[in-house]
Amino acid sequence: MPLQSFHPVVQEWFRTRLGEPTEVQRASWPAIHSGHHSLISAPTGSGKTLAAFLTCIDHLLRQAIGGELEEGVQVIYVSPLRALSHDIHKNLELPLAEISEMALSAGFLGPRIRVEVRTGDTPPAQRQQQLKHPPHILVTTPESLFLLVTAKRSRELLTGVHTLIVDEIHALAPNKRGAHLALSLERLDAVTSRRLVRIGLSATQRPLETVAQFLLGESAHRAKAQQPSLFDSSHCHIVDIGHRRQLDLQVEVPKDELGAIATNAIWSEIYDRIAYIAAPHRSTLVFVNTRRMAERVAHHLE
Repeated sequence: MPLQSFHPVVQEWFRTRLGEPTEVQRASWPAIHSGHHSLISAPTGSGKTLAAFLTCIDHLLRQAIGGELEEGVQVIYVSPLRALSHDIHKNLELPLAEISEMALSAGFLGPRIRVEVRTGDTPPAQRQQQLKHPPHILVTTPESLFLLVTAKRSRELLTGVHTLIVDEIHALAPNKRGAHLALSLERLDAVTSRRLVRIGLSATQRPLETVAQFLLGESAHRAKAQQPSLFDSSHCHIVDIGHRRQLDLQVEVPKDELGAIATNAIWSEIYDRIAYIAAPHRSTLVFVNTRRMAERVAHHLE
């Protein structure tokens, strides 16, 4: 289906701005559009974020055009990093504005689709405003989601949520934050008035079946209890676009032995070699042991 099932305005925007769908988008959209839980594993820059969001945007746009879009959270995006949450907010604002403008130009009228961030950095006044006038898409963190499903007033705003997107899921699944999030997801599932579709995103997640069980939560555990030897992947659509990048790996050492106390001559040789290797590239990462060493290397490379 790549784009045929989307509203004509969404199709026009996508083709105008992005051209043809990427591999991960073509593999993800049919399942997400059909309401299946999905786990998407694809490299950074492959378009997996829009693979998760575009169906949600299309759903909201159709409501707006049909005069059915009311205030209330319908989509929740959870990121383990507050900085990433703010980036997603910015990256969503532009497509939403452009799609709304195209819809207006095509003669479709409707309320604006709103997206807002709610993290520990959100000012109290803005939080209160969100309770009075909730956005349609809420970008948040696991900790802030826990507070939302705990407080009675905010819980009432989540009854209309139909899609939950968990980004960088590999950073949450194996630790205490993941256990905390899993509890919040089950509580959110109990609050919503409709079936909650869960979508997980990551560039580095293995084994996929285990991460899918974490994403699905209690429903996956019930299925596994009935059939312990096998995880039924039909409960979760897994998209694995795990392309391996070709690596040019070399190990280099200074001519003189690099001991605990190295001479200035040795370090001068190291700086020159780093500068030579970095020169043809736009971005270079240099790993060192301490912050002091990082500042020292940066100073000599300037």
